[in-house]
Amino acid sequence: MTRRNVLLIVVDQWRADCVPHLGAAHLRTPNLDRLCREGVTFANHVTTTVPCGPARASLLTGLYQMNHRAVQNTIPLDARHTTLARALRACGYDPAMVGYSTTTPDPRVNPAEDPRFSRLGDIMDGFRAVGGFEPDKDPYFGWLRHQGYAVPERREDIWLPEGADALPGATDRPARIPKEMSDSTFFTERALTYLKGLDGKPFFLHLGYYRPHPPFVASAPYHAMYSPADMAPPVRAATPEDEAKQHRLLDFYMRTILNKGFFEGSEGMAAELDEAAIRQMRATYFGLMTEVDDCLGRVFAYLDETGQWDDTLIVFTSDHGEQLGDHYLLGKIGYFDESFRIPLVIKDPLAKGQAGRVDKAFTESIDVMPTILDWLGGEVPHACDGASLVPLVHGDKPTDWRTELHYEFDFRDIYYSMPEQDLGLGMDECSLCVVQDDAYKYVHFAALPPLFFDLKADPDQFHNLAEDPAHAERVRDYAQKALSWRLVHADRTLTHYRATPQGLDKRGSD
Repeated sequence: MTRRNVLLIVVDQWRADCVPHLGAAHLRTPNLDRLCREGVTFANHVTTTVPCGPARASLLTGLYQMNHRAVQNTIPLDARHTTLARALRACGYDPAMVGYSTTTPDPRVNPAEDPRFSRLGDIMDGFRAVGGFEPDKDPYFGWLRHQGYAVPERREDIWLPEGADALPGATDRPARIPKEMSDSTFFTERALTYLKGLDGKPFFLHLGYYRPHPPFVASAPYHAMYSPADMAPPVRAATPEDEAKQHRLLDFYMRTILNKGFFEGSEGMAAELDEAAIRQMRATYFGLMTEVDDCLGRVFAYLDETGQWDDTLIVFTSDHGEQLGDHYLLGKIGYFDESFRIPLVIKDPLAKGQAGRVDKAFTESIDVMPTILDWLGGEVPHACDGASLVPLVHGDKPTDWRTELHYEFDFRDIYYSMPEQDLGLGMDECSLCVVQDDAYKYVHFAALPPLFFDLKADPDQFHNLAEDPAHAERVRDYAQKALSWRLVHADRTLTHYRATPQGLDKRGSD
């Protein structure tokens, strides 16, 4: 197997409609633009689940949530699953991670006293952490102190807006932390330290960035780089009450999402944010993106200087999107496109004549793992739900490629927001799955009424047609698609093995 370089860039909470190559004209990202010019940009790409932990589990195992079952942050990932890191070790790589994976370990093979069970997540097994953010951002705050920065007693205060007179949540003010000390700079420094220590040896590096994840506050000059007047207004109904009528789950979020999870020290409800506040938040969000892009420019410059740019597969993606005020929501939740559609750009130095192309095939986050393994000549686990994108990157779409997008959301939360109690559901009833193509979107709930949208007539998904007799046949068809999808992708770790009179038989496919 030829040893090649792979740089997997995973940003956090970056929406698909925030890619200039796909039309985000106001966003300045020259380094992402370069990737798009030299690689292939996928215009119909989704994460197969949210939030962070489940999304990263799918990204790094190639499994749908229904198979890996790390269905929410803090829920353990079964140790039996083959992770990308483990598969890379079988290829002879020592996979390095800058950033985080929000992985809770399997309690059956780790003692209950393990400190990892008292926090949100840790590094996924198999990776070598060379610039961690977990646990609890300790490495970052340690780096700040090492740089001579006076970390406040309440560490999160670095993300408050600057100025004694600044109100909490004032995203028009810069963050108290300077850009030279931001978390994006920290990740970049750790990446460059790792790469420079390799002396040109082949590498696999997962380079993660926390941004544009909340809190929505940016260091100067990024806080003022974009005008709120240039930002798109939120896509939402006339009032939160009107929006909430669509579905009981949406009504629950209207009543329970607080601003304090998105603006350090802020109060109030997300559904109460006015258009001016949302435009300012979006301007700050863009600023955080440009900061990440400037940091990537430093990494790209090093690859250029050392002659490694043309030998490196670069994959740029995110774990999930962000509602950003659309449908009166903040965060990554529910079933709307804003939470699930994410960027994917692949620069493959072996793909000739494909530079700058936009591919409109339906692609999913579970495709990233098999793509990387395929490109390296490694073995893709039989249980993997995704498919390699190498043929698409090279301009050759398989005839049996998927005809719709699929994603899931498990909204159980017995510790924090507790939707089970509010909605009167059992823990294992708090789930939904989506089947979506260019024409329609069907949302199936385990124990709540379904949703059905005509995407041509209603692209922003305001009008639920699930109970409309005129669409009954289509609703049935899409429900059957959802059922067939789950049947086809049920766990098949060992289904290709057979015991025969001649002994164990292993087939490539069933």
